[in-house]
Amino acid sequence: MNADFIDALNALEKERGISKEVLISAIEAALISAYKRNYNSTGTVRAEIDPLTGEIRIFASKTVVDTVETPTVEISLENAKKINPLYEVGDVLEVEAKAKDFGRIAAQTAKQVVVQRIREAERGNIYEEYIEKENEILTAIVQHVEKGNVYVELGKTDGLLMSNETIPGETYENSERIKVYVLEVRNENRGPQVLVSRTHPGLVKRLFELEVPEIQSGIVQIKSIAREAGSRTKVSVYSTDPQIDAVGSCVGQRGARVERIVSELHNEKIDIIEYDNDSAIYIAKALSPAKVLMVYINEDEKAARVIVPDNQLSLAIGKEGQNARLAAKLTGWKIDIKSQSQAEDTMSSMAEAEDEEEAEE
Repeated sequence: MNADFIDALNALEKERGISKEVLISAIEAALISAYKRNYNSTGTVRAEIDPLTGEIRIFASKTVVDTVETPTVEISLENAKKINPLYEVGDVLEVEAKAKDFGRIAAQTAKQVVVQRIREAERGNIYEEYIEKENEILTAIVQHVEKGNVYVELGKTDGLLMSNETIPGETYENSERIKVYVLEVRNENRGPQVLVSRTHPGLVKRLFELEVPEIQSGIVQIKSIAREAGSRTKVSVYSTDPQIDAVGSCVGQRGARVERIVSELHNEKIDIIEYDNDSAIYIAKALSPAKVLMVYINEDEKAARVIVPDNQLSLAIGKEGQNARLAAKLTGWKIDIKSQSQAEDTMSSMAEAEDEEEAEE
Protein backbone atom coordinates (compact mmCIF):
# COMPACT_ATOMS: atom_id res chain seq x y z
CA MET A 1 0.00 0.00 0.00
CA ASN A 2 2.83 2.39 0.81
CA ALA A 3 4.38 1.80 -2.62
CA ASP A 4 1.01 2.59 -4.25
CA PHE A 5 0.83 5.72 -2.12
CA ILE A 6 4.20 7.00 -3.36
CA ASP A 7 3.26 6.10 -6.96
CA ALA A 8 0.09 8.17 -6.56
CA LEU A 9 2.11 11.14 -5.30
CA ASN A 10 4.49 10.88 -8.25
CA ALA A 11 1.53 10.76 -10.65
CA LEU A 12 -0.04 13.86 -9.05
CA GLU A 13 3.28 15.66 -9.32
CA LYS A 14 3.39 15.02 -13.07
CA GLU A 15 -0.31 15.59 -13.83
CA ARG A 16 -0.95 18.66 -11.66
CA GLY A 17 2.52 20.20 -11.66
CA ILE A 18 2.66 20.16 -7.85
CA SER A 19 5.89 19.01 -6.22
CA LYS A 20 5.80 15.83 -4.17
CA GLU A 21 7.15 17.79 -1.21
CA VAL A 22 4.10 20.08 -1.28
CA LEU A 23 1.78 17.08 -1.49
CA ILE A 24 3.50 15.33 1.42
CA SER A 25 3.26 18.50 3.47
CA ALA A 26 -0.46 18.69 2.66
CA ILE A 27 -1.07 15.10 3.69
CA GLU A 28 0.90 15.52 6.91
CA ALA A 29 -1.29 18.52 7.75
CA ALA A 30 -4.35 16.44 6.92
CA LEU A 31 -3.27 13.63 9.24
CA ILE A 32 -2.67 16.08 12.08
CA SER A 33 -6.14 17.54 11.56
CA ALA A 34 -7.66 14.08 11.41
CA TYR A 35 -5.95 12.99 14.61
CA LYS A 36 -7.06 16.08 16.53
CA ARG A 37 -10.64 15.71 15.35
CA ASN A 38 -10.83 11.99 16.01
CA TYR A 39 -9.36 12.24 19.50
CA ASN A 40 -10.66 15.73 20.29
CA SER A 41 -7.08 16.71 21.01
CA THR A 42 -5.80 20.25 21.63
CA GLY A 43 -2.18 19.25 22.13
CA THR A 44 0.83 19.29 19.84
CA VAL A 45 0.72 16.66 17.11
CA ARG A 46 3.38 15.90 14.50
CA ALA A 47 3.13 13.74 11.36
CA GLU A 48 5.93 12.21 9.31
CA ILE A 49 5.75 10.64 5.85
CA ASP A 50 8.84 8.96 4.43
CA PRO A 51 9.11 10.26 0.81
CA LEU A 52 10.82 7.05 -0.31
CA THR A 53 8.84 4.30 1.41
CA GLY A 54 5.56 6.10 2.08
CA GLU A 55 5.62 5.03 5.72
CA ILE A 56 3.31 7.22 7.83
CA ARG A 57 3.96 7.97 11.50
CA ILE A 58 2.04 10.28 13.84
CA PHE A 59 3.28 11.54 17.19
CA ALA A 60 1.34 13.32 19.94
CA SER A 61 3.17 15.29 22.63
CA LYS A 62 2.09 14.34 26.16
CA THR A 63 3.07 15.60 29.57
CA VAL A 64 4.02 13.09 32.26
CA VAL A 65 1.64 13.31 35.28
CA ASP A 66 0.82 11.27 38.34
CA THR A 67 -2.89 11.09 37.55
CA VAL A 68 -4.12 11.35 33.97
CA GLU A 69 -7.14 13.63 33.51
CA THR A 70 -6.82 14.41 29.81
CA PRO A 71 -5.49 11.34 27.96
CA THR A 72 -4.93 13.21 24.69
CA VAL A 73 -2.26 15.46 26.23
CA GLU A 74 -1.19 13.56 29.36
CA ILE A 75 0.49 10.24 30.13
CA SER A 76 0.88 8.55 33.49
CA LEU A 77 4.31 8.32 35.08
CA GLU A 78 3.95 4.54 35.11
CA ASN A 79 3.38 4.30 31.35
CA ALA A 80 6.06 6.89 30.64
CA LYS A 81 8.66 4.82 32.51
CA LYS A 82 7.73 1.84 30.36
CA ILE A 83 8.96 3.88 27.42
CA ASN A 84 12.02 5.23 29.24
CA PRO A 85 12.79 4.72 32.94
CA LEU A 86 14.37 8.18 33.12
CA TYR A 87 11.08 10.08 32.60
CA GLU A 88 9.79 12.09 35.57
CA VAL A 89 6.60 14.06 36.27
CA GLY A 90 6.54 17.25 34.16
CA ASP A 91 8.55 15.83 31.30
CA VAL A 92 7.09 16.00 27.78
CA LEU A 93 7.40 13.07 25.41
CA GLU A 94 6.07 12.07 22.01
CA VAL A 95 3.81 9.04 21.79
CA GLU A 96 3.31 7.41 18.40
CA ALA A 97 -0.26 6.82 17.25
CA LYS A 98 -1.45 4.60 14.43
CA ALA A 99 -3.14 6.19 11.43
CA LYS A 100 -5.29 3.12 10.88
CA ASP A 101 -6.98 3.71 14.25
CA PHE A 102 -8.47 7.08 13.24
CA GLY A 103 -11.69 5.72 11.82
CA ARG A 104 -13.95 6.81 8.98
CA ILE A 105 -14.51 10.40 10.19
CA ALA A 106 -10.80 11.04 10.57
CA ALA A 107 -10.09 9.60 7.11
CA GLN A 108 -12.76 11.87 5.59
CA THR A 109 -11.23 14.87 7.35
CA ALA A 110 -7.80 13.96 6.02
CA LYS A 111 -9.19 13.64 2.48
CA GLN A 112 -10.84 17.07 2.65
CA VAL A 113 -7.68 18.74 3.87
CA VAL A 114 -5.58 17.04 1.19
CA VAL A 115 -7.98 18.16 -1.55
CA GLN A 116 -8.00 21.71 -0.18
CA ARG A 117 -4.22 21.91 0.00
CA ILE A 118 -3.88 20.55 -3.53
CA ARG A 119 -6.33 23.19 -4.78
CA GLU A 120 -4.38 25.89 -2.98
CA ALA A 121 -1.14 24.66 -4.51
CA GLU A 122 -2.70 24.58 -7.98
CA ARG A 123 -4.05 28.10 -7.54
CA GLY A 124 -0.60 29.20 -6.38
CA ASN A 125 1.00 27.68 -9.47
CA ILE A 126 -1.54 29.35 -11.76
CA TYR A 127 -1.02 32.70 -10.04
CA GLU A 128 2.76 32.44 -10.41
CA GLU A 129 2.36 31.55 -14.08
CA TYR A 130 -0.02 34.41 -14.91
CA ILE A 131 1.61 37.12 -12.77
CA GLU A 132 4.51 36.83 -15.22
CA LYS A 133 2.07 37.60 -18.05
CA GLU A 134 1.14 41.06 -16.75
CA ASN A 135 1.61 43.65 -19.52
CA GLU A 136 1.65 40.85 -22.08
CA ILE A 137 -0.83 39.84 -24.77
CA LEU A 138 -2.87 36.62 -24.66
CA THR A 139 -5.43 34.93 -26.87
CA ALA A 140 -8.74 34.68 -25.04
CA ILE A 141 -11.90 32.72 -25.83
CA VAL A 142 -15.15 34.53 -25.08
CA GLN A 143 -17.31 32.54 -22.64
CA HIS A 144 -20.20 34.91 -22.05
CA VAL A 145 -21.15 38.57 -21.72
CA GLU A 146 -22.95 39.84 -18.64
CA LYS A 147 -23.92 43.48 -18.01
CA GLY A 148 -21.27 44.67 -20.43
CA ASN A 149 -18.51 42.63 -18.80
CA VAL A 150 -16.92 39.91 -20.93
CA TYR A 151 -15.82 36.68 -19.25
CA VAL A 152 -13.06 34.90 -21.16
CA GLU A 153 -11.00 31.71 -20.97
CA LEU A 154 -7.22 32.16 -20.90
CA GLY A 155 -6.07 28.57 -20.83
CA LYS A 156 -5.55 27.39 -17.26
CA THR A 157 -7.71 30.14 -15.78
CA ASP A 158 -10.41 32.65 -16.64
CA GLY A 159 -10.15 36.37 -17.26
CA LEU A 160 -12.42 39.37 -16.91
CA LEU A 161 -12.73 42.04 -19.58
CA MET A 162 -14.65 44.78 -17.80
CA SER A 163 -17.04 47.01 -19.73
CA ASN A 164 -14.74 50.05 -19.46
CA GLU A 165 -11.91 48.01 -21.03
CA THR A 166 -13.90 46.95 -24.08
CA ILE A 167 -13.56 48.78 -27.39
CA PRO A 168 -16.59 51.07 -27.92
CA GLY A 169 -19.02 49.52 -30.40
CA GLU A 170 -17.28 46.15 -30.38
CA THR A 171 -19.47 43.07 -29.87
CA TYR A 172 -18.35 39.69 -28.57
CA GLU A 173 -19.74 36.28 -29.49
CA ASN A 174 -19.44 33.10 -27.44
CA SER A 175 -16.37 31.01 -28.43
CA GLU A 176 -14.89 33.97 -30.36
CA ARG A 177 -11.11 34.31 -30.12
CA ILE A 178 -9.77 37.76 -29.30
CA LYS A 179 -6.42 39.23 -28.33
CA VAL A 180 -6.33 40.86 -24.88
CA TYR A 181 -3.77 42.78 -22.85
CA VAL A 182 -3.17 41.59 -19.27
CA LEU A 183 -3.66 44.55 -16.96
CA GLU A 184 -3.41 42.91 -13.54
CA VAL A 185 -3.36 39.50 -11.88
CA ARG A 186 -4.92 39.36 -8.41
CA ASN A 187 -4.46 36.49 -5.97
CA GLU A 188 -8.01 36.07 -4.65
CA ASN A 189 -9.27 33.43 -2.20
CA ARG A 190 -11.22 31.70 -4.96
CA GLY A 191 -8.15 31.67 -7.19
CA PRO A 192 -6.27 34.09 -9.44
CA GLN A 193 -8.34 36.81 -11.08
CA VAL A 194 -6.89 38.06 -14.37
CA LEU A 195 -8.06 41.50 -15.50
CA VAL A 196 -7.60 42.12 -19.22
CA SER A 197 -8.12 45.01 -21.62
CA ARG A 198 -8.89 45.71 -25.28
CA THR A 199 -8.42 49.48 -24.95
CA HIS A 200 -4.94 49.75 -23.41
CA PRO A 201 -2.20 51.18 -25.70
CA GLY A 202 -0.07 48.20 -24.65
CA LEU A 203 -2.33 45.96 -26.73
CA VAL A 204 -1.31 47.84 -29.88
CA LYS A 205 2.36 47.70 -28.85
CA ARG A 206 2.26 43.94 -28.32
CA LEU A 207 0.41 43.38 -31.60
CA PHE A 208 3.14 45.22 -33.48
CA GLU A 209 5.76 43.14 -31.66
CA LEU A 210 4.00 39.98 -32.84
CA GLU A 211 3.69 41.13 -36.45
CA VAL A 212 6.98 42.96 -37.02
CA PRO A 213 10.21 40.89 -36.76
CA GLU A 214 12.30 44.08 -36.77
CA ILE A 215 10.60 45.15 -33.53
CA GLN A 216 11.17 41.72 -31.98
CA SER A 217 14.88 41.94 -32.82
CA GLY A 218 15.16 45.50 -31.48
CA ILE A 219 16.19 47.09 -34.79
CA VAL A 220 12.91 49.02 -34.85
CA GLN A 221 11.72 50.56 -31.60
CA ILE A 222 8.28 51.83 -30.61
CA LYS A 223 8.87 55.23 -29.03
CA SER A 224 5.34 56.23 -28.10
CA ILE A 225 1.67 55.30 -28.56
CA ALA A 226 -1.38 57.52 -28.29
CA ARG A 227 -4.70 55.73 -28.56
CA GLU A 228 -8.41 56.41 -28.54
CA ALA A 229 -9.64 52.83 -28.69
CA GLY A 230 -12.07 51.94 -31.45
CA SER A 231 -11.32 55.11 -33.36
CA ARG A 232 -7.66 56.03 -33.97
CA THR A 233 -4.15 55.26 -32.76
CA LYS A 234 -0.86 57.00 -33.49
CA VAL A 235 2.39 55.04 -33.13
CA SER A 236 5.84 56.59 -33.41
CA VAL A 237 8.70 54.28 -34.39
CA TYR A 238 12.45 54.59 -34.79
CA SER A 239 15.09 52.49 -36.54
CA THR A 240 18.53 51.94 -35.00
CA ASP A 241 19.79 50.88 -38.45
CA PRO A 242 19.84 53.62 -41.13
CA GLN A 243 19.32 50.90 -43.76
CA ILE A 244 16.00 49.85 -42.22
CA ASP A 245 12.85 51.89 -42.78
CA ALA A 246 11.00 51.88 -39.47
CA VAL A 247 7.63 52.92 -40.90
CA GLY A 248 7.93 50.54 -43.85
CA SER A 249 8.78 47.64 -41.56
CA CYS A 250 5.62 48.25 -39.52
CA VAL A 251 3.40 48.72 -42.56
CA GLY A 252 4.71 45.61 -44.30
CA GLN A 253 4.58 44.65 -47.95
CA ARG A 254 1.42 46.16 -49.44
CA GLY A 255 0.34 47.05 -45.90
CA ALA A 256 -0.03 43.41 -44.85
CA ARG A 257 1.43 43.75 -41.35
CA VAL A 258 -0.52 46.78 -40.22
CA GLU A 259 -3.68 45.44 -41.86
CA ARG A 260 -3.58 42.35 -39.65
CA ILE A 261 -3.39 44.60 -36.60
CA VAL A 262 -6.19 46.82 -37.88
CA SER A 263 -8.31 43.72 -38.47
CA GLU A 264 -7.67 42.45 -34.93
CA LEU A 265 -8.79 45.86 -33.61
CA HIS A 266 -11.91 45.77 -35.81
CA ASN A 267 -10.77 48.46 -38.27
CA GLU A 268 -9.35 50.96 -35.80
CA LYS A 269 -7.31 53.51 -37.81
CA ILE A 270 -3.55 53.42 -37.15
CA ASP A 271 -1.11 56.17 -38.10
CA ILE A 272 2.53 55.06 -38.09
CA ILE A 273 4.92 57.99 -37.68
CA GLU A 274 8.70 58.12 -37.82
CA TYR A 275 10.18 59.43 -34.58
CA ASP A 276 12.64 62.33 -34.86
CA ASN A 277 14.98 63.79 -32.23
CA ASP A 278 14.17 67.25 -33.61
CA SER A 279 10.99 68.17 -31.74
CA ALA A 280 9.69 70.46 -34.50
CA ILE A 281 10.03 67.75 -37.15
CA TYR A 282 8.52 65.15 -34.80
CA ILE A 283 5.49 67.33 -34.07
CA ALA A 284 4.97 68.02 -37.78
CA LYS A 285 5.02 64.29 -38.52
CA ALA A 286 2.71 63.54 -35.59
CA LEU A 287 0.00 65.73 -37.16
CA SER A 288 -0.07 63.46 -40.23
CA PRO A 289 -1.99 63.18 -42.50
CA ALA A 290 -2.08 67.00 -42.43
CA LYS A 291 0.72 68.96 -44.09
CA VAL A 292 2.62 71.42 -41.88
CA LEU A 293 4.28 74.65 -43.01
CA MET A 294 6.08 75.71 -39.84
CA VAL A 295 6.53 74.71 -36.21
CA TYR A 296 7.60 77.23 -33.57
CA ILE A 297 8.98 75.65 -30.38
CA ASN A 298 8.87 77.02 -26.84
CA GLU A 299 11.23 74.72 -24.92
CA ASP A 300 10.56 76.30 -21.51
CA GLU A 301 6.83 75.65 -21.66
CA LYS A 302 7.16 72.54 -23.89
CA ALA A 303 4.63 74.15 -26.17
CA ALA A 304 4.53 74.39 -29.97
CA ARG A 305 2.70 76.65 -32.40
CA VAL A 306 2.03 74.92 -35.71
CA ILE A 307 1.18 76.69 -38.98
CA VAL A 308 -0.69 74.71 -41.64
CA PRO A 309 -2.16 75.66 -45.04
CA ASP A 310 -5.69 77.01 -44.84
CA ASN A 311 -7.12 73.92 -46.54
CA GLN A 312 -5.33 71.64 -44.03
CA LEU A 313 -6.59 73.22 -40.79
CA SER A 314 -9.60 70.96 -40.25
CA LEU A 315 -7.49 67.90 -41.18
CA ALA A 316 -4.74 68.89 -38.72
CA ILE A 317 -7.21 69.41 -35.91
CA GLY A 318 -9.27 66.36 -36.80
CA LYS A 319 -12.86 65.48 -36.00
CA GLU A 320 -13.69 66.90 -32.57
CA GLY A 321 -9.99 67.75 -32.19
CA GLN A 322 -8.89 64.10 -32.22
CA ASN A 323 -5.86 64.41 -34.53
CA ALA A 324 -4.38 67.32 -32.59
CA ARG A 325 -5.18 65.64 -29.27
CA LEU A 326 -3.46 62.38 -30.24
CA ALA A 327 -0.45 64.25 -31.67
CA ALA A 328 -0.03 66.15 -28.39
CA LYS A 329 -0.28 62.93 -26.40
CA LEU A 330 2.13 61.12 -28.70
CA THR A 331 4.83 63.81 -28.57
CA GLY A 332 4.28 65.09 -25.04
CA TRP A 333 4.02 68.69 -26.31
CA LYS A 334 1.19 71.23 -26.06
CA ILE A 335 0.21 72.01 -29.65
CA ASP A 336 -1.56 75.14 -30.87
CA ILE A 337 -2.57 74.90 -34.54
CA LYS A 338 -3.15 77.95 -36.73
CA SER A 339 -3.93 78.25 -40.44
CA GLN A 340 -1.58 80.26 -42.63
CA SER A 341 -4.09 83.11 -42.99
CA GLN A 342 -4.73 83.14 -39.23
CA ALA A 343 -0.99 83.38 -38.62
CA GLU A 344 -0.62 86.17 -41.17
CA ASP A 345 -3.50 88.11 -39.62
CA THR A 346 -1.89 87.74 -36.22
CA MET A 347 1.45 88.93 -37.55
CA SER A 348 -0.22 91.92 -39.25
CA SER A 349 -2.03 92.87 -36.07
CA MET A 350 1.19 92.65 -34.10
CA ALA A 351 3.01 94.81 -36.68
CA GLU A 352 0.27 97.43 -36.63
CA ALA A 353 0.38 97.55 -32.83
CA GLU A 354 4.14 98.05 -32.92
CA ASP A 355 3.77 100.88 -35.47
CA GLU A 356 1.18 102.59 -33.28
CA GLU A 357 3.46 102.33 -30.25
CA GLU A 358 6.35 103.86 -32.21
CA ALA A 359 4.12 106.69 -33.47
CA GLU A 360 3.00 107.52 -29.93
CA GLU A 361 6.61 107.68 -28.79
